[in-house]
Amino acid sequence: MSGHSKFANIKHKKEKNDAAKGKIFTIIGREIAVAVKEGGPDPNNNSKLRDVIAKAKANNMPNDTIDRGIKKAAGNANAVNYEYVSYEGYGPNGIAIIVDALTDNKNRTAANVRSAFTKGNGSVGTQGCVSYMFDKKGQIIVDREECDMDPDDLMMLALDAGAEDFSEEEDSFEILTDPDSFSQVRQALEGEGIPMAQAEVTMIPQTYVTLTDEDAIKSLQKTLDLLDEDDDVQNVYHNWDE
Repeated sequence: MSGHSKFANIKHKKEKNDAAKGKIFTIIGREIAVAVKEGGPDPNNNSKLRDVIAKAKANNMPNDTIDRGIKKAAGNANAVNYEYVSYEGYGPNGIAIIVDALTDNKNRTAANVRSAFTKGNGSVGTQGCVSYMFDKKGQIIVDREECDMDPDDLMMLALDAGAEDFSEEEDSFEILTDPDSFSQVRQALEGEGIPMAQAEVTMIPQTYVTLTDEDAIKSLQKTLDLLDEDDDVQNVYHNWDE
């Protein structure tokens, strides 16, 4: 995994999100609502909600905003009608793209996603057409500058908690887990006060594709920007080596 922790991109996305916090907070707010509806408002008894709260904190969502979201969802659980949908397709030069969305109107979301692909000279494919190129993993990124623990001790803490892999990058540490082990590894790090720049279950490409054609890069960026602007879209995964 060395070389692909993408910490620079995470920081770039965070800076980008800082200019549009409403978008990322909307995304996490929906995830909180669904988690509360499925497992109740108490994070001690709802591991999914605990994971969403950790994601919220990694994105600098204020505690009172998190609490308000939980209380709102708990008091109005029957009004939460979001459902998860996923789309797979191709960008320019066969770049593989997976789009996860949380929507209350699947027709609207499908139309918007299809439009984003089309405007970037790509196409939406069938379920499973590109997901086999990715591995579903829990991924935790720790900023070296924020972490006081010795790297070897951090590695042993993560592995003892159930992590599959630990890698050191120039500016970060990357911890990978099986999706089922993600919560316990994240909680073990949290219990030791380890600050996490990113902590979520994600899709990691098995191989990356480099684009050299400027038109292809512009087209792909157009698709990614349009998807990023859509409030229904939760996550976008691709195998473009930026």
